[in-house]
Amino acid sequence: MPSDYETWQNLPQMFFEKAEERGDKPFLWAKRSGTYQSLSWREAARTVRALANGLRSLGIRPGDRVVLVSESRPEWLIADVAIMAAGAVSVPAYVTNTPADHRHILTNSGAKAVIVSTAKLADGLFPAALDAPLVETVITMEPAEPEKTANFKILLWEEALEAGRGGPDLAAGTAAKTPRGELACLIYTSGTGGAPKGVMLSHGAILHNCRGAHDLLLELGFKQERFLSFLPLSHSYEHTAGQFFPISLGAEIYYAESIDKLSTNLLEVRPTLMTAVPRLYEVLYERIRKGVTKAGGLKAKLFARALVLGRKRYEAPDSLSLAERVQNCLLDLLVRRKVAKRFGGQLKALISGGAPLNYEVGMFFTALGLRLLQGYGLTESAPVISCNRPSHNKIDTVGPPLSATEVRIAEDGEILARGELLMLGYWGDPAATDAAIRDGWLHTGDVGRIDGDGFIRITDRKKDIIVNSGGDNISPQRVEGIIELEPEIAQAMVYGDQKPHLVALIVPNAEFAHEWAHGRKKPHALDQLIEDEAFQKAIGAALDRVNAKLSLIEKVKRFILTEEAFTIENHLMTPTMKVRRHKIRERHGEALEALYPAKKAT
Repeated sequence: MPSDYETWQNLPQMFFEKAEERGDKPFLWAKRSGTYQSLSWREAARTVRALANGLRSLGIRPGDRVVLVSESRPEWLIADVAIMAAGAVSVPAYVTNTPADHRHILTNSGAKAVIVSTAKLADGLFPAALDAPLVETVITMEPAEPEKTANFKILLWEEALEAGRGGPDLAAGTAAKTPRGELACLIYTSGTGGAPKGVMLSHGAILHNCRGAHDLLLELGFKQERFLSFLPLSHSYEHTAGQFFPISLGAEIYYAESIDKLSTNLLEVRPTLMTAVPRLYEVLYERIRKGVTKAGGLKAKLFARALVLGRKRYEAPDSLSLAERVQNCLLDLLVRRKVAKRFGGQLKALISGGAPLNYEVGMFFTALGLRLLQGYGLTESAPVISCNRPSHNKIDTVGPPLSATEVRIAEDGEILARGELLMLGYWGDPAATDAAIRDGWLHTGDVGRIDGDGFIRITDRKKDIIVNSGGDNISPQRVEGIIELEPEIAQAMVYGDQKPHLVALIVPNAEFAHEWAHGRKKPHALDQLIEDEAFQKAIGAALDRVNAKLSLIEKVKRFILTEEAFTIENHLMTPTMKVRRHKIRERHGEALEALYPAKKAT
């Protein structure tokens, strides 16, 4: 008997069926007046229908593109589903986009309408919309006006909803007729290497991912699941795993406030499932370690012992002595249960994706009794290709392929994938599409191998590989991940393509820098500290510890310091916290080049 995932033809159909099934049960939760308040499934479905019909009354027709610019909130999901229910194509855009970024997306996609949340976001969007000749309508969730006279209609959210109430239910008709292979959304890649391309994802591709996630986590048992949505919904990872997968389960979705309030939100929400990128787990890893170090005493000793025995239980379970097994049981009560409570106490699994997870970070959470499952995929695969399973979790792999997903390794080591999950292509770029999908196989750009258990091991990223002057291939992400585990260092980017060795740009840990300066009565300003020779030696000592763990070709010979952190706001990181190497090279390339000895004239 086919599953719902196979019988559902499109995402709005799945949503409306689940809303009918769940009725007045709570669905979407957001902070209002300091407390989480909910919107029921029935209320959400009613609003989706009104907005979908409102869009149609405003001239939006099947296939038209509608850009969505909003922070994560209930209205984001409502707008996204409503756009699809109107037969249009949803085009999510990051809230961190510049007017130039918006201009590229609006003009490249040929968007006919835009939905934007706040007046602040509208201020960055309007200049781009004024330059986009096809934009006819902008719907704002709160009052906002462009500085110049607009050549498009501006409506408030409530006005758009009102326009769709009382008329025929066009959304229901669309949900009944739209085939799986139809274009659902156009997601622009976050641009780690240049101008983003629009990835065309079908309804079937996302449903395929939801089915794979369901099969993957089925052994944990599904009851009334609670998801804490943290990542931007404009990213395909959260769009699928943090929005449509929860919808398919009839789950509740809570929207996290910010990374600073994440610890509080975990305690408030008590999620059962959560997806995030490795950078978030690295931040949590560092916060937990610092908190334990600060507490000191018996607490620190028990914590350290829990890490040692937890690691041994994972890596060499047969080597645990009877005494160690007894200790481990006690540490479950004294340490691991308390850690679990800090994450809400109901967590079944944390899922990591979007970038490589450092083994030490993965082992840290595993040793503390938290199930952290690393997965792998691309926007072009909607996005998940593989993930570790709860009952068989190899931390140093990205798990086996999802159900109904084929993976093979090309002769040059590149990972290839095939299945309904693949994109329809890049919007308006057939040449790039043909380069990415050949003979039905998506060429991922990642290099890896498949072990005897069918688990995929990523060894390199084709585009990010550093090839030194000796012809050796070096994975910069691996080296950077090890560097960033040192408490003195917050962030790092290594450099050395066609060079004899690696050098690095390092952002010192601000808390370490403050404590170091305080202890030596030095200026606390980081821009002054990075010029201090003694401070540079302290960072150098940390790098020496790193080099002791690296192979000869991976060792970092020299470094420079910068006080400017890599952030989303300064465009040195993508909204999903990946380093934008080309942007950093533009800013610091000359200084990095200066670390290499000048060639003598012949």
